[in-house]
Amino acid sequence: MRRWHKIVLAIIIVYGALCAAIYDAMRQTPDRFGRIMEHVPDAAFIVLPFKPLWFWARAGTLHVGDTAPDFSLPTQDNKASVQLASFRGSQPVVLIFGSYT
Repeated sequence: MRRWHKIVLAIIIVYGALCAAIYDAMRQTPDRFGRIMEHVPDAAFIVLPFKPLWFWARAGTLHVGDTAPDFSLPTQDNKASVQLASFRGSQPVVLIFGSYT
């Protein structure tokens, strides 16, 4: 009976370590995350709780009413760069992610 306890404990430890490793990979940049996930076997998607781990890893820390993080983007002609902070307090900014078509 003692042997079964050790086996079950070992399985729980390995499962926890795998979950922690996937969670850590999900917190990386998208490029790095993609490179890591290329090596994960398909069976892991069945065994490990990917969806909850993804929601926890990518939850972020912004809340309603928080100031948006600053970033800069090139203009359409690539001749200049526009920074979000330059609009702060002067006019509203709307970001649209997606396609019009």
